[in-house]
Parts: sequence; C-alpha cells; structure tokens
Amino acid sequence: MAPELGHLAVIVALVLSLAGAGFGLAGAGLGRRRWMRAAVSVTFGQAVFVALGFAVLVWAFLADDFSVAYAAHNSNSLLPWHYKISAVWGAHEGSLLLWTLIMTLWMSAVALWGTRLPPDFLARALGVMGLLNCGFLSFLLLTSNPFERLLPLPPGDGSDLNPLLQDFGLIVHPPMLYTGYVGLAVPFAFAVAALLSGRLDSAWARWSRPWTNVAWAFLTLGIALGSWWAYYELGWGGWWFWDPVENASFMPWLAATALVHSLAVTEKRGAFKSWTLLLALTAFSLSLLGAFIVRSGVLTSVHAFAVDPARGLFILAFLAVVVGGALALFGVRGAAAWSPVRYALLSREAFLLLNNLLLVVALGVVLLGTLYPLAYEAASGGDKISIGPPWFNRFFVPLMMAAAAALGIGPFLGWKRSNLRRLARRLLACFVTASGLAALFGLLLGGSLSWAGGAALVLGLWIAAAHGLDLVRRRRIGGPPPPLAYWGMSLAHLGFAVSLLGVALTHELSVEKDVRMSPGEVANHGGVAFRFDGVVQVAGPNYRAERGLFEIADGERRLQLTPEKRRYVVSGSLMTEAAIDPGFFKDIYVSLGEPLDNGDWAVRVYVKPFVRWIWFGALMMALGGVLAVADKRYRRLRSHSSAVRPVAAGQLSGVKAPV
Repeated sequence: MAPELGHLAVIVALVLSLAGAGFGLAGAGLGRRRWMRAAVSVTFGQAVFVALGFAVLVWAFLADDFSVAYAAHNSNSLLPWHYKISAVWGAHEGSLLLWTLIMTLWMSAVALWGTRLPPDFLARALGVMGLLNCGFLSFLLLTSNPFERLLPLPPGDGSDLNPLLQDFGLIVHPPMLYTGYVGLAVPFAFAVAALLSGRLDSAWARWSRPWTNVAWAFLTLGIALGSWWAYYELGWGGWWFWDPVENASFMPWLAATALVHSLAVTEKRGAFKSWTLLLALTAFSLSLLGAFIVRSGVLTSVHAFAVDPARGLFILAFLAVVVGGALALFGVRGAAAWSPVRYALLSREAFLLLNNLLLVVALGVVLLGTLYPLAYEAASGGDKISIGPPWFNRFFVPLMMAAAAALGIGPFLGWKRSNLRRLARRLLACFVTASGLAALFGLLLGGSLSWAGGAALVLGLWIAAAHGLDLVRRRRIGGPPPPLAYWGMSLAHLGFAVSLLGVALTHELSVEKDVRMSPGEVANHGGVAFRFDGVVQVAGPNYRAERGLFEIADGERRLQLTPEKRRYVVSGSLMTEAAIDPGFFKDIYVSLGEPLDNGDWAVRVYVKPFVRWIWFGALMMALGGVLAVADKRYRRLRSHSSAVRPVAAGQLSGVKAPV
C-alpha cells in the first residue's frame, strides 16, 4: 500500500497546486486578502504532500520493493544503501519527483520569508509558481509515474543502477543542480508578478535579487560538481566537453549571471528595467529548455535520460505555453518599465551593460552550437552532424576573455560617471601589477605558456589585482567597513579569476599519454615516474574488479595508485575507475585501458597542474553569491500593510539598497 500512498500524495499536491495558483492570482487581482493568505497556506501543503510522496519512493528503494517498476529498473538488493537513495533520482521519473520537491521547497521559502513583500505581489508570485508546479506534477502523473507497480509477479531482484551513477558525485550533483535550475523560477515568478501588477519600479528587483543570488550559487556549485564527477569517473581526464547536456545547464547559468549583474543596476539606479525583466524570464525558460533536451529523447548522452518522445512532446508543449505566455505578457506590459536614466560611457552602468552583452552573446553561441545539430537532424530526416569543442572554444573563449578584461575595470568605476584621469592611473597600476606577477609566474613555469595561455594568466591576475587595489583604496579613505554584499561580489569575481587561471594553466601544462606497460616497467611523463607492478583481482559489494598496482615517484614523494576495471555482477557492465592523487597544484591521474597480450596493459597517465583551481574557483563564486545575500541590509525591507495596490515609484527610496 505504500506506493499507492505516495501516488495519492502527489495527486493531492497537484490539486493543491491548482488551488494555490487560483487563490494567489485571483486573490491578488480581486483584492481578496483571505484568498491571498490561503495561497500561502496551500503552498506549505504542496510541500508536505510532495515530500511524503518522495519519502515513500525512497523507502521503496531502501526496502528493495521491486514490485515498484521504477525501483526494479534502477536498483538491486546488492546495491549499497547510499546508492539506493541516490538511485531515486538516477533516472527520469525519480529525478522529476525530486524536481517537484525542490520546487515546493522554493515556494515554501518564498511564502515563509516573503512576509516582507506586499501581500498582492507575494500572492501573484506564489500563484505563478503554483501554475509551474502544476505543469511539473501533471507531467509526473500523466507520463512519468514513479509509483507504477509490476504486479502480480514482481521480479525477485532489480536490474541495478547504471554503474556510471554508482558514485558519490551522483549523490550530491543532481540535488545541487536542480536547486539552482528550479530556483530560477523565483525571479521568473517575481518578474511575471511585477508585469501583472504594474509594479515595474526598482522594488521588484530589490526583492528578487537575494533569491536570484542563491539560485545562481546553487547552479554554479551543481555545474562544478558535474564537471568534477566527469573528470574522475569517466576515466578521460577532462573537465568539460561541450556535451549538449552540459550546455543545457550552462546556458541558464550564463543568463542568471547576466541577471545578477543587471538586477544590481535596476535596484541601485533604476536602469535596465525592461532588460532585467527579460533576463529573469529567459533564465528560467532556459532551465525548461534544458529539461527538454535531457528528457525528450532527442539526444543520447551519458548525462541524459533516455525516455520516449511522447514525454518530449509534453515538455515541448509546456515550454511553449510558459515561455510564450511570459514573452507575450512582456510584450504587452514590458514597455511600461522603460525609464530614462542618464549615465556616461565611463560609468559602472555602462560596463555592467557591456558585461551583460558579452554574456548574452556567449549564451547565443552556446545555444546555437547546442541546438543546430538537433535542428539539422530533424530537418534532414536523420542525418547527423556534430559541433565539437574547437567550434565552441573559437567563439566562446574570446568573449569570456573580454568579459574578464571588463571585470578588472568595474571596481574602479562609479555610478553615473567616472574621472578618466583617476581611472587611467588606477588601471595602469593594476596592469603593471598583473603583468609583473604573470611574468614571474611564467618564469617559474619555465616559459612554457603560449600567447593565449599568457593572456589568460594576465587577465586572471588583472581581476585579482583590481579587487585587491580597490580594497586597499577603500581602507585608505576610511569610513565604515565594506558590507557583506561587497565581500560577496569580490569573492565571486576572485573565484572567476581562479577558475580562469585553472582553465588556462591546465590546458597549457597538462601531460596526457596513452602507453603500453608491462609489469615492472617504468614510464616517465611530466616529471613523474609511473611504475606498473601488475594487476590483482578484487571483489566489491556488487562487482568484480581487476586492480592495477602503480608505484608513483613525484620528486621526493612516493605513493601508490590503484585504478580498476570493474565488471558489475547484475548488469555485466564493464567500467573504468581512475585513480587520482589530488593536489592543490597538481593532480596525478592513472586509468587502466584494455588488457593486451603477454600480460601487458594499455594505460592512460596524466599530470594535470592546477586542475583543482577550476572547481575551487567555482566554489568561491558560489560562496560569494551566498555571502552577498547575508548582507543585513536585505533584511531591513518591510512590507507595507496597505500594499495591496502597486507601489509607486520611489515609495521605497528610503531603504538603502546593497551595492
């Protein structure tokens, strides 16, 4: 009866989502306070019932209830318990239930902390999110029910979880990524609520900004975890391949990054209002597009869920309704957000606009490279083409280097206008510092960088020098200490610089070799000696493995690495498990290939300097986004008890906005 209870709980959640959408939108439109309060209560009810359904599905996996078809297809009694839990979101149906659970948690957070918002605005936002969740829950129940039974003769054991997904990365990566994906529904809902209510001043941007920062931080962390997982689990030693499913999460991140910066201008100066509204709609629309790419069956990827095309048609229709409806509303109401705001070419507004344009053009490059092969296949009747890393790198990398250059100028610019002479003096000091450090770094590396790698090195150090000099300047002029919002911004920008340095140095300095090795043989690559001591047989909880024994000599250090070739008992799948010696400045990476004759093995050995800086920088960016939200000035906002009508422009001008 437990699966039926979970199914019923999701049905009740669907009914509540419809009720919440009705109460929220109709209550705000008609000025019915009781209905608006009901929308808040119903939101918590949705979370309770979706959480109940999710808990039931988790229990089915832990209890090895293989009468549940989803558990039978994605679990096994030999699977360790922690992988049984992560297997809940290891395929389409369970991951969609996780998506709806996270959606209800975001809605509950808005309802809980949104008491500072005007009641009509909060009701409209919850109503919009309720409609979105209604679509997700309908998709779940009509096409992707995770509680379907295999009766009357359930299998005695399950088919097992995909061995690629039996890893710690799967436990943490999808929940983090989905939290970011779904969190972008909040600024989307706030933008729609602003358009519906006519509240198109800077107030909605102020309310939206902390939610956007948190969603962006989770999305950043989720993408970084996915890159890290691919690096060590797939045995190829790379961290990004421009896979369409990787791009599906990267496109919303680019739009959300532009939105974070645009919200700052709208909040502080009242500029870019229409543009900011459009970015808020675009960021979540790209999340839905990512869901379509992953779940429609239009492509095959290690990251994708192979599902039938009928489900893809449902998502496509939902995407058309949501995106089309939001853009239509923007077309009707968006012009009312326009307001003349004057600023000079040398101003913070102008450079944030440049930042936005570069990010949006980069987004267009990724979107074109991702969708064009799919469109070509559909138009040609099945012919396939591919757009690989060289194409993306040719167009995307210069755009990001230009954005990095602009990022080093921003800290020295003032709102409205800047003094050219003072700006030039500061930029010269910053450039000299960055160039000197880059030259020193290049000497330490033996002058082995290309011009592109050297340029990236200078740009990364340029950003770091700019923020360091800006902090020194602020301390020198005295006054109160910088707020948390400033520290969060600086940490995020420094994180971008660290990731940029990691990308450039890893690309330039990595040593990658495929070698044939006999037991007792030594291979020297990248200043590291790899001695192959043969292979032994080992047994895991649900697999058998051939474990390679390698003695590594890295200068004075001696260590052992033990990569494996695993054959999983139930599925018979053969998997490669790389062995990595991680380091802040260098990774040593060994992966077993195929067995050859005479006891030899094909072996892949990598020495990857600074690769961890890529993910460390992403962690810094995510922490910076969260730190900015902790600024106490965000908590000074108070709702107006009479704010059932739209707030007039300037009504909240007495509230000091975080920079």
